[in-house]
Amino acid sequence: MLHMILKKKYLVPIFFILALISFAPANMFANEIYDTNSTEDHTKDSLSFFETAVKPHKQRTRLVAGTVLGLYPVSMYWLYNQWYRDYPQSKFHLFNDNEEWEKMDKFGHTWDAYSIAKPLMRTFHWAGHGNTRSTLYASGIAFLYQTTIEIFDGFSEEWGFSTGDIIANTLGVAAFAGQQLIWEEQRVVLKYSFHQSKYAKYRPDLLGSSLPENILKDYNGLTYWISVNPNSWLSEQSRFPKWLSIGIGFGAEGMTGGTENPSEVDGVPIPSFERYPQYYLSLDLDLARVNFRSKFLNSFFKVINIIHLPAPAIEFRKGRKTGWHLFYF
Repeated sequence: MLHMILKKKYLVPIFFILALISFAPANMFANEIYDTNSTEDHTKDSLSFFETAVKPHKQRTRLVAGTVLGLYPVSMYWLYNQWYRDYPQSKFHLFNDNEEWEKMDKFGHTWDAYSIAKPLMRTFHWAGHGNTRSTLYASGIAFLYQTTIEIFDGFSEEWGFSTGDIIANTLGVAAFAGQQLIWEEQRVVLKYSFHQSKYAKYRPDLLGSSLPENILKDYNGLTYWISVNPNSWLSEQSRFPKWLSIGIGFGAEGMTGGTENPSEVDGVPIPSFERYPQYYLSLDLDLARVNFRSKFLNSFFKVINIIHLPAPAIEFRKGRKTGWHLFYF
């Protein structure tokens, strides 16, 4: 029950990410550059909603701030009432969950923090704020959001404040902010992919009984990716495809419990599975770097750039044969 509730909390940051993407105008996800010496006033009310303001735009800043300030307390209030209110409270205490789920939940925390900061930055940029300010605002909000959940845990007798989670959250925010401040782009993108596993049927209450639940609960089918774009480090004259990246994936299988697999649940025996981590080397399609003629396609591929699309992959497993996948997702 404990692990099921812990993993359900991913619903909140996922909802937050989707809300930001839904709010975002299409070109917010594009790396548009405007001439700062232009005499055109982009702060006027006549500025198209699908244009990025060159300097801070009061109405847009209020809209962005109001949306963020509104989503934050509403989502936190909903989370508290759904998963904390009915559990005993305690003094603030720590909780060590670093060995659970073969550390897959820590990859999840890193991805969450990165994926919240990324659209937030684009939102502030759309409102006319510069790269540095937009990045710092977005990173601070993403870290605050994730930390609030950890503080809730810290005062709950059922859980506790996880230093491992905080480290993972910090890595996610740092991965985004560091690149944006240094290069003003994301040369290394954090992504994820999912496929249904054979393990969920043995613990449907814990790992999910349907595809939507499996995506949220079953770490056996999740893979987190570090997607590195070689073209970003090459000269403009390079013929290396800018849409082709190298993906390094991390996964795990054989898990029917958090720290260990139970032999039975409610008197029903469960087969014994070996738990093991997985490492992948794959091609990654970064179609967000392609300029399509269609504005819809440009926006679509930039929005889904948090997902590793099916591609050839090599799988490395300790003590097992190397696996070859024509299309891995």
